[in-house]
Amino acid sequence: MGFALSEMRLTTSAFEPGGAIPAKYTGDAEDVSPALSWTDVPEGTNSFALICHDPDAPLVKPGSYGFVHWVLYGIPGHISELAEGVADYVPGVNDFGNQGYGGPAPPPGHGTHHYFFWLLALDSELDLPPGLTLWELLAKLEPSIIGMNRLMGTYSRS
Repeated sequence: MGFALSEMRLTTSAFEPGGAIPAKYTGDAEDVSPALSWTDVPEGTNSFALICHDPDAPLVKPGSYGFVHWVLYGIPGHISELAEGVADYVPGVNDFGNQGYGGPAPPPGHGTHHYFFWLLALDSELDLPPGLTLWELLAKLEPSIIGMNRLMGTYSRS
């Protein structure tokens, strides 16, 4: 499964692209999702999905690597932002085993981890049940993805 980045832009007021994610958005504090917004959506977008993934996590599972922190889908195509701590739309299962957002929480002393927030633009509105994993979701979305881009932030524990 390979995809090319589109012109769509994903931003947040919580941190600079490539910058440190404030503790508020991590497992060390309030553990709420950051506010996100996007522009330059591909024509024909009918819905969105969002994923947060840490490829630096020292985990390898069959067909996967890293750690999934957030899987969210069923976001209507007319939406262009998510509020901090959003509880709307359809939650998938993260690698903590929970539905919804689970913020950065790398092992202490493991160095700086990179957290990629991926926004996927879809040409259809898929009626999917809650609780899909990242890989289950991607398998269902693949034929409908017409654009994607990412925002990366970092976090580390001493």
